[in-house]
Amino acid sequence: MQKTKDDRDLYGGLIRLHVLHHAGEKSLYGHRMIEELRQHGYEIGPGTMYPLLHRLERKGYLRSKQERSGSRYRKVYRITPSGRRALSLARRRVQELFGEMFARRLNS
Repeated sequence: MQKTKDDRDLYGGLIRLHVLHHAGEKSLYGHRMIEELRQHGYEIGPGTMYPLLHRLERKGYLRSKQERSGSRYRKVYRITPSGRRALSLARRRVQELFGEMFARRLNS
């Protein structure tokens, strides 16, 4: 799915939810999350991903720590209890929205 730069505002919330979802499944790091999102059709570079991760951490949804990977260190992110609560609420709201968006198609 090709997205234009104008679509970024529209998809920004979905991208943040993707990040929280994956951080809830297992720890993640920026480059791996960029690759994961690319599989879903989102083209995000490091200049977008790392500030997004930092914002989610500042809001208390993610927690990071330095982990060694070979001879290098990388920042690894995990979801926090606050992030889990926010994700749970977001899931309910997304499910409700999708129900509204697609109910008409199913009933047509």
